[in-house]
Amino acid sequence: MTSSFEYPDFVARFYDIVYKKVRSGVDTEYFMNKILGTRGKILEIGVGTGRFFIDALAKGADIYGIDISQSMIDVLKTKLSPENHYRIKTGDAGNMKLDIKFDLIIAPFHVFAHVLETNEQISFLNNVYNHLSDRGRFIFDLFVPDTKLMAEGINELTDFEGEYEPGKKVRRIVSSKTDIVNQLIDVTMKFVWDEDNKQIEKIWNLQIRIFFRYELEHLVKGSKLTPVNIFGDYQENLLNSDSKEFIVVCKK
Repeated sequence: MTSSFEYPDFVARFYDIVYKKVRSGVDTEYFMNKILGTRGKILEIGVGTGRFFIDALAKGADIYGIDISQSMIDVLKTKLSPENHYRIKTGDAGNMKLDIKFDLIIAPFHVFAHVLETNEQISFLNNVYNHLSDRGRFIFDLFVPDTKLMAEGINELTDFEGEYEPGKKVRRIVSSKTDIVNQLIDVTMKFVWDEDNKQIEKIWNLQIRIFFRYELEHLVKGSKLTPVNIFGDYQENLLNSDSKEFIVVCKK
């Protein structure tokens, strides 16, 4: 993941309201159980605006967070008391140097899909290893590629519409096109919202990486980490033809 990857301010602004609807019911219970079941220190890579972090900290978890996007960290800081600001950092997990060892490191919601190059992926995994305690585990998730979606792409799909303030609406419209050979998806997110008696429209273009099962296995085995398992859902069932997610569990 390079330092140029930055969530625009308008994406960070609406992130909570959008993902409360489209994501929180999917993975929240799984990762919160992992966090709250850990006695030692926890690091969330891609902490964002604190979707897990805020609740975990309130429930007594000794949790820290890092995110490459300053705009997301700025939103998170508004939710934290100043004495807890030391727990979060802006930075790249691939080259972070924290003076802490963690019993659990998580990279939820497909964070690893933003790491596009193989050498960066290995650096990321090795740096996670360097920050784990001797008993530490690393858990990250990725989407299982949908061959139909890759072939057809997405054309102007409104995947969120709601009020961000009373009487003020925001919509997110998504398009995507897949480069199968290079295992990349070009995504366009268009945000349209009401403000100051007018409609504002802004666009964010990004790329995400497609991963396949055995590629993931080889990546982990090629790093310093020891693979534990790759599950097919957030109940840790085995992978099968209906799986939508890779849940990758590694240890030091």
